Amino acid sequence: MDFKTLQAPKDGLCAISADALLLVLAASAVPAALEAALAGVVNVAVEAGDLRLESGRALYLHRVQGVKAPRLVVAVCADGAPPAAWRKALAAGLAQIKEGGARHVAVALIGAECDAAHAEALVALAHEATYVYRRTKPSAPAASRLERLSLVCEKAQARALEAGLARGRAIAAGVALARELANRPANHCTPTHLAAEARLLARRHARLAVQVLERRDVEKLGMGAFLAVAQASHQAPKFIVLRWQGAAKTKAPVVLVGKGITFDTGGISLKPAPEMDEMKFDMGGAASVLGTFAAVAELGLAINLVGLVPACENMPGGGAVKPGDVVRSLSGQTIEILNTDAEGRLVLCDALTYAERFKPAAVIDIATLTGACVIALGHHRSGLFSSDEALASSLLAAGERGGDLAWRLPLDEAYDEALKSNFADMGNVGGRPGGAITAAKFLQRFASRYGWAHLDIAGTAWKSGKEKGATGRPVPLLTHFLIERAG
Repeated sequence: MDFKTLQAPKDGLCAISADALLLVLAASAVPAALEAALAGVVNVAVEAGDLRLESGRALYLHRVQGVKAPRLVVAVCADGAPPAAWRKALAAGLAQIKEGGARHVAVALIGAECDAAHAEALVALAHEATYVYRRTKPSAPAASRLERLSLVCEKAQARALEAGLARGRAIAAGVALARELANRPANHCTPTHLAAEARLLARRHARLAVQVLERRDVEKLGMGAFLAVAQASHQAPKFIVLRWQGAAKTKAPVVLVGKGITFDTGGISLKPAPEMDEMKFDMGGAASVLGTFAAVAELGLAINLVGLVPACENMPGGGAVKPGDVVRSLSGQTIEILNTDAEGRLVLCDALTYAERFKPAAVIDIATLTGACVIALGHHRSGLFSSDEALASSLLAAGERGGDLAWRLPLDEAYDEALKSNFADMGNVGGRPGGAITAAKFLQRFASRYGWAHLDIAGTAWKSGKEKGATGRPVPLLTHFLIERAG
């Protein structure tokens, strides 16, 4: 899809030549900020009760007299067009258009200042509205006919809005990659496939390099926790290392660690059958790392970035790790595996130790880690844990800018008590109370040598029910964090 700015015609919005005109109105802007033909039709619709001036409301009108575009959609957002209201209005407006015959849509914000953040959100919402998974579904609905969206602006605004559109295109490409990977069934998206996707990404970008460590390599390193999870699967584990060199070699990198469990049965601690199919999404952290690298490479960010993806399946079987087994992690710390379904933290802990060799400026791990985080925060915000105040603040702010929100939870020392074991340095679970926190406390034990943050995306990486599918989060949050970091 092509995204461009379009300078407002001297004759007004009614003269715009497009298949559809989408007006996003700040509620109090009606009718003062509209030209006569548009103000008249909006007033009639409001008076007739067909359009309520409430954020997120939208109305489709066809062949309006005096308007050149054959389709007119009016969407309402809150005064000032704050980011959340702008996105809500765009989503409502695009829903009225996407399944029709329009190829070119012109979008105009009325009654508020349009800036680069609005432009970026337009790209994100357009991709969200038109995305259809079809990799393994030949009968998928036909793709939307939308080919071009133009953001109407004054000449003085064009440069800033073009920058916002470019940023939006890069982030949308990263989100799309993350969604596609997570949506694929587990018999397609195996650890080997994730490694192949990483190599493909590297072939497209000269400054991106990839190394894939095989089972024998991780055995030699001593990644006992990672290998314990992988040992019952017929799929070979892969430890994927991505490196983006966008700054001087002397500059310390940011390291992203993504949980790559391509299918999670729970192992011997077997999950219930209902909704187990959704455990193909348990590599959402890995998918978001690859998606973020795609966005960073597209933007050419002046930053050094390392991605670590421990990828494997968690399966039951005669060779599976058992509750009560004790394994030795790469850090040398021993772990009593009390529940084999708490496997994500086991693959991540070895990756967090491996991250030390890069002498990182910061390390962020991303994982669909705990159902407890879903209970705590639902599906709107990812859980954020961090031992670094500045890092936590930067990530929260990045989420606000990208419309990809997080919420910080505590890491009090008192929660460590739940991880005590009589037979190892720690247990891998701490009981149900505060489960998301004790999981983060487990990871913190392997991240003491650098600034660290943990994103629990169990509630935000995918949707269940009728709209079941991956969301691509938290690619926008991570990309905005790295944009800010790169300066």
